[in-house]
Parts: sequence; structure tokens; C-alpha cells
Amino acid sequence: MIAQILNVANKSFDYVIIGGGTAGLTVASRLLEHSNKRSVLVLEAGEPNLDDPKVLLGGTFGSTFGDPKYDWGFSTTPQIYSNNRTMGWNRGKGLGGSSCMNFYVWCKPSATDINAIDELGNPGWNWKSFQECTTRIEHFTEASTDQLAELAHTHINAYRGKSGPIKTTVPGTAAPLNKAFLDTLQNMGVPLLKDPYGGNVTGCWQASASLDRDAQWTRSYAATAHYLPNKDSPNLVVLTEATVARILFENKAGSDGNLVANGVEFIYGGQEYRVGVNREVVCSAGTIKSPQVLELSGIGRREVLEKIGVPVKVELSGVGENLTDHTFCGISYELDPSTPHKTFDIFRDVNLAKEQARLQALGEDNMHRYGISAFSYLPIQTINPAASQDIVAGAEQLIAEQIKSGKLPPGLAEQYKIQLRVLKDPTEPDLELIGVNGYMSHRSMPGEGKAHITILAVLQHPFSRGTIHCKTDSPTDQPDIDAHIFENPYDLELFKENVKYVRRMAQTEPLKSLLVREVDPGPENQTDEQIKEYIKNYSYTCFHALGSCSMLPRDKNGVVDSTLKVYGTKNVRVADLSVIPMEISAHTQSAAYYVGEKMAEILLSAY
Repeated sequence: MIAQILNVANKSFDYVIIGGGTAGLTVASRLLEHSNKRSVLVLEAGEPNLDDPKVLLGGTFGSTFGDPKYDWGFSTTPQIYSNNRTMGWNRGKGLGGSSCMNFYVWCKPSATDINAIDELGNPGWNWKSFQECTTRIEHFTEASTDQLAELAHTHINAYRGKSGPIKTTVPGTAAPLNKAFLDTLQNMGVPLLKDPYGGNVTGCWQASASLDRDAQWTRSYAATAHYLPNKDSPNLVVLTEATVARILFENKAGSDGNLVANGVEFIYGGQEYRVGVNREVVCSAGTIKSPQVLELSGIGRREVLEKIGVPVKVELSGVGENLTDHTFCGISYELDPSTPHKTFDIFRDVNLAKEQARLQALGEDNMHRYGISAFSYLPIQTINPAASQDIVAGAEQLIAEQIKSGKLPPGLAEQYKIQLRVLKDPTEPDLELIGVNGYMSHRSMPGEGKAHITILAVLQHPFSRGTIHCKTDSPTDQPDIDAHIFENPYDLELFKENVKYVRRMAQTEPLKSLLVREVDPGPENQTDEQIKEYIKNYSYTCFHALGSCSMLPRDKNGVVDSTLKVYGTKNVRVADLSVIPMEISAHTQSAAYYVGEKMAEILLSAY
């Protein structure tokens, strides 16, 4: 099914897609679907990893992390506003990209967040478009009768896709724990949403998961949805273990002064090869690798390119800038052992893990069918009404001073104004809470044989902006990732209030009666300053980074225009989460598919 080097080297293709991940395979599939005359090459740095239990069975979340067969294994530079801590940034490597190693949460953001992309100068990138594309790609299966008997699962048909290639469904749940999470929030005044997939996510609710019930509840991801159905197409060539080095250009610019890509150089088996491009290069290498590919191709900030010895072809100051990410902190609790609980903790026991695999093979109920599905998105005004006034006022004053100083990067003032507007709005979420039925904090070791619930506190719209830049001219060297976590102090203030809110949840029924003790942060971290130090030491990426090749006007530090074309080029586009200019209130899987769908629409319209 996978091509050999002789099928690729020195050949030419209409479209060359760099990266066989979530968005890249979506683009390839849609191009093939609408024409049998286009030749499409996908160059993927990782292995195929098809029919691999580590990919298909999600219960052992994170088991692929750190394994170079599946994971790029990126890490940040020391974060000076987070006690000089280096943080791992795991990313999927292989067909399907991060869709083959995520925790398969399928959710959608606030309509306000998506409409902000349009507001920033990208006509057509709005909630209407997002909803059309994501329902087109989704095939949702509602809760079964057995599931409904355990816990109410509601949905609105108009918000769900029913015929797309990505299978989504209500995952198996530890119903008592999910119900306790949702009931506790309702007892604290949080509304329970009937369906959060229509543009309003403020409240508490249950998420769907990208699982395929018809395939024994295995992961539905870009490779199963987009590659396998097209694997025998004579117009699709997929070469794995091919690391792209750079995009090649004609010696002379086109009549409009823009560079014309005519090929791509890549490394396979330790040797360099080239492939020709007839129409377009689509860079779908992800938020971390796409800016690296552009810089190695001579597109980026002059000072970065000169430092690594790459000739400047297009000076584009936004490449690798405007990086944002969600950051989470786990607040973990040991559960009362007098009540049996189904949690992911059992996978730490080798024998119990084997039993779950046996049940999965027999098609019987097991924890591989279970998901993370208890969610809440809340404004700071709900989290802490009193503190919200000081946080909003302080953030507003700091931003005003930064704008007045003239030291903000181009375009960031416009983004900050939108973020402040959202922060002031008591109906728009700033913070996220996730109920994870298992141990998922980063300080202590879980007790042997213990069952846990961890509530993740997550920051949604950070003001801090980071960078990703090449440190050498080698495509096999990791770029420098400096996330600038907590550089803006109000990110940390918001985060701290979220952690305190989780603790109030733990003192509210019915959750309170299920808990024995708090494991992390622990009783020694009580004051605001102690909580902030704990967050700086033990928070972690949510793997939702975006913005490093932002879709913005060129004079606002944009890298691509609203057709995803790289400024200064005629036929190079970027299609992955790196083009989304501001963080969204959602896990980013659906957004990555959205970008792929939009890219295919644009290309099909252009040709």
C-alpha cells in the first residue's frame, strides 16, 4: 500500500503534500474524491503504523508518547516564566499525525472564537463555514439504549454530521463519576447543555469521541478515514519515512513577483531526493514543523535565516511567531475504595491490562471503549466573580500599556482587543474543566491499586505568545520551541482561579462523598502564591498549539492569506493548525480537520 522510493524520486506530481497527518490526509482524500485526473503525493516522515493496537486502542492514553515510532518527541526551551522548566511537546509521527495519538476527544469551540478568525481579516473563515465542514466530515452515532439507561446523553441532530468519514460516538463512560462531575457543577450553578456542538460551549456537558463502534470501538482517525479508502487509487502516492528538507523554487519569480515552487527535496534512507511539482505544494507538517519547513526553504525572518545560513528568498516576519497553546494542570483525588470505580488506573497493572485486551478481542465491554467525556467551559465571572473584576481590569491596563508603548508585534493589538472582549463577556468561556477517570497529574506517583479522578484545569485564551524557529539548517534537528508560558502574568492569575474552583468542586456534593483525599497539588499548596508556584512547576501542554504560520494580513505578521497561500509565493500553501491565529475554546482535533476541508475547497475552486 505504501509507495517505494522509485515511485517518487525525480517524478512529478500535481500536488505534493508535506505531512500525512490530520489535515494533510484530509486534503489528499478530498482532492481525489472530486477528480480522477489529479496526481497527489503525500510525503510523511513517520511510519505507516496501520493496524497497530497502540494506535487503535485508546484506553492506554499516552502509551505512544516518547516512542520515536509514533512521536516526534519535541521539547521546549527552558521556560523562564515557568521556573526555567523544559516541557515535552508530544506530536504524532506517522500516517494520521496527531489524530493517531490524541485522546480522541471530539468537540467544537465557541462560535465567537471561530468568527474572530474572519474578523482578523480572513473572509469566509467563520462559524457557518466551520459547522458546514465539520458536520460534513463527521459520522456521529448516538448513545445506545444501555448507555442511556446509565446516564442521560442528549444531542441535537442539526449539530451533528451523519455521513462523513470520521466516526464519532458517545464513548463508554464510568457513569457514576461522570454523573458526579456534572451534578456537582450543576449544584454550583453551572448549566447542563443539551448539545455543545452548535457554537455555545459555556456550561457543563458530555463530549463525543472519535471512535468507530462498527470496528470494535477502535480509533477513527485520518489514516482510517482518508488513507485506507484511497490506498489503491492510481492517482495517490504515499511515501512514508520521508522527511522533507525544503521546498524548491524556480530561479526566476513569476510575472507577479512571487516565487514559483517547482519541487520538494526530502530525505529517505539517509539520502536526499527530489520530486517535481506541477501545481501546488501544501505544507501540512503541523504547528511545529511547518514553520521549520518554510524557514529551511528561505521563507521567514531575516535574522533567523541568516543565523542558520539559509539564503533569504521571501522575508516574512510572521513565520514561527504568534504561537499559542492550551496549558493544563491536574488536580488529582484518590477515590473511596468502598465504592468500585471504573478508571484508567487499571492499565498500570500488567495483568489487568491484559484482561482488558482480551475483552476487547472478544468484543466485550472493556476500558478501551471508554473515553474522556465530562467537560465544562466557564467564564472567569463564574469561576470567581470577585477576582474576575481585578483580573479583567489588570489585563486591560497591561495591554493598554503595551499597545501605547508600540512594542507589540504587528497585529497582536487586534488579537488582544478580541481576547479582552471575550474576557469581559460573562457568557464566553475562559477556562476549561475536564473530568478524567484516572490519575493524570505530574508531581506524585499514584498509589498502587488505587483508583483516582483527576480534574484538569485548562487555560483557554492565553495572552502570552511564543515562537518556533530553526536553530540549524538541518531538517532532522528539532526547532527551538519557546512557548513563553505565563509571560503575561494574567494567564497565571486566571489559571490559579481555575485550580481553586476545582477544589471547591471537591468540597461540593455529590463529588465530595466519593473522594478520600487530594493527592496533587496537596495540602501544602494552599495560598495563592503556593498555587501559582505549583502551576509553574507542574502544568503541562494540552498539545493544542497553533498560530506559528498565522492566517493574517501580511502587515499584521501574517504568513498565509485567507486562501492559505504563503505570501510571496505563487503556489505554496499551509494547511494545518499553524494557520489558526488565535487559540480556541476546544480541543483542536475538529479544527485540524476543518483546515484540511477548507484547503481542499480552495484548491478545487482554484483549478
